[in-house]
Amino acid sequence: MKKLAFTVFFDTIILICLGLVIVLTASSTISAIKFSDSLYLFNQHLIRVIIAIAALIIFSIAPYEIYKSFSKPMMLISVALLIFTLLFAPEIKGAGRWLSIGGITFQPADVAKLVLIIHLAAMMERKSDYLYDFQNAFMPMFIWVMITAGLILIQPNISNGLLIITIALTIMFVGGVKFKHIFLSSLAMVLFGAAIAMIFSHSRQRIISFINSVINGGDINLQVKQALVSLGSGGLFGVGIGNSQQNNLFLPEAYGDFIFAILGEQLGFIGSVMVIIFYLVLFIAGILIAKKAQDKFGQLLAFGITFSIAIYAFINIAVATGTIPTTGLPLPFISYGGTSIIFLSLGIGILINIAVLNAKRAKQSKIEINDESNLAEQRI
Repeated sequence: MKKLAFTVFFDTIILICLGLVIVLTASSTISAIKFSDSLYLFNQHLIRVIIAIAALIIFSIAPYEIYKSFSKPMMLISVALLIFTLLFAPEIKGAGRWLSIGGITFQPADVAKLVLIIHLAAMMERKSDYLYDFQNAFMPMFIWVMITAGLILIQPNISNGLLIITIALTIMFVGGVKFKHIFLSSLAMVLFGAAIAMIFSHSRQRIISFINSVINGGDINLQVKQALVSLGSGGLFGVGIGNSQQNNLFLPEAYGDFIFAILGEQLGFIGSVMVIIFYLVLFIAGILIAKKAQDKFGQLLAFGITFSIAIYAFINIAVATGTIPTTGLPLPFISYGGTSIIFLSLGIGILINIAVLNAKRAKQSKIEINDESNLAEQRI
């Protein structure tokens, strides 16, 4: 388990360091034009990276079981933040997703996602003997999912809302909830999410343009077109760090949601595949940590954190390659970000703590078994 903890730690640090390099190169032009300082956005990202690494270290030390006792109060606070966001968040690009409290700007959806994972893991451990019960086990958990995802969907933040539903229901399925309950509830939530998506013009336009591109051919939108140009320009080995052309305002959000395209241009197909392998290694290590954890809470918490990182990485890369409609989700640990990289790193800290504590417990159990065996031999 300790080897898995080291694997997760170093894999995450490599992704974060790579993100620093790509953000530096991808944001320099727009930083110079918008802020008269080519390092402005990089410096902002660097501050968040430092906070993220500090959070990773702190939460890798704090025993993960303590979150069980506070999961419900944390859930209530996160719901309150989401409500506050709906009422008071300034509208940016047609949506109000960001709050600024005490000079600190953050996205409550990032907070709610991690807190929901913790709360579901705690509830499923408490209700482990009757998870098959729809009324007394499934519904109390699903209500929290509906509240959290619903408040995010109507911001509107369709992609985050639907992914939180996916993560939550997957955790519940892995934890032992009946497939029938999962299937029916997921169907209802997907229909609700699709209805919300078609109500708001920006999300409706993204879906329609994607469908048109599939049926009639052509480009999905400017961002995806330029992202594909960027990826194609990289070839097998890339144009080299700092030599990207698409970050010169050809590709919108080059340092954010579409940073994988800049990464592909600079590092090429080989570099892009290596990044995907890093995510795959992180996913496999996280699943192994979940499998080896000795308590249900640790198992489900480790799985939820790992699965959420993996699915966000998959969706971001799928968007950059034009495989699915444009969503606006960051590439974990690499995209320029605020609360995203901080709470992702915080989750990694919890994952590491699960691995380390369970490794210590397994070692202690082995020692106790050996002591009992030796004592029995002496009596014989």
